[in-house]
Amino acid sequence: MSHARNLQTSGFTLVEILVALFIFAIVGLMGTQLIGRVSAQQSILSERGARLIEMQRAMNIFKRDVMQIHSRGIRDEHGDVKPAVLLESDERIEFTRTGWRNPLGQPRSDLQRVAYQLDEPSHELRRYYWPVLDRAQDSAPVVQVLLTDVESVEFAIMDAAGNLQSYWPQTGAGAAAAGTGGAGTGATALVLRVEAAPFGSLERIWEIPGG
Repeated sequence: MSHARNLQTSGFTLVEILVALFIFAIVGLMGTQLIGRVSAQQSILSERGARLIEMQRAMNIFKRDVMQIHSRGIRDEHGDVKPAVLLESDERIEFTRTGWRNPLGQPRSDLQRVAYQLDEPSHELRRYYWPVLDRAQDSAPVVQVLLTDVESVEFAIMDAAGNLQSYWPQTGAGAAAAGTGGAGTGATALVLRVEAAPFGSLERIWEIPGG
C-alpha cells in the first residue's frame, strides 16, 4: 500500500503544470519586451549618432568657408556687380572665399564663390559653389546637401559696431555706422541659426578674419 501511495504522489498535477507554463510564458513575454526595448534604444542612439555626425560635418564646412572670406566681389550671370558678402535675405547668404584647393593644378583661381540656402520643399540646407568667379549666363552652380530635415535657417551679419544685420551690405547711414570690418567686407562676424530635429534651435557665431 505504501508503494502505491508513493507512486500517486511522485508526479505533477495538471494544475501545477499549467501554473509552470503560465510562469514560463510571463517570463518569456517579459524577456521579449526587454529585448525589444533594448533594440529600439540602440536604433535611436544609432540614428542620433548619425544625425550628430551630419550636423558636425555641416558646421565644419560652413566654418571653413567663413574663416576664409575674401574681399573680392564678382559679376553674376547678368553682368551685375555683386559684393564680396551678399545677404539678400535671412535664409540665403553668398560670399567669396579663398583657399580653394587645386591638387590637379587646373588653370583656375584659388578663390571660390559659395552660397548657402535653405531649400524649403526638401527641408535641406544646401551649399552652392561656382567653378568660376565671374559667371556667364550658362554658369551653373554645383549643389551639395549639407543637412537634411531642417525646419528653419537664419543668417545674420555682425557689423563693426556689433549690430546684427539681416541684409548686407548696408547702405547709407547703416553702411557708415558699420565701418570697416573683416577681410575688407565691412563684416566682423557671421551668425548662423539652425532649427533641426532632434537638436532644436542651434546658434553659431564665427568671426570673419581680418577685422
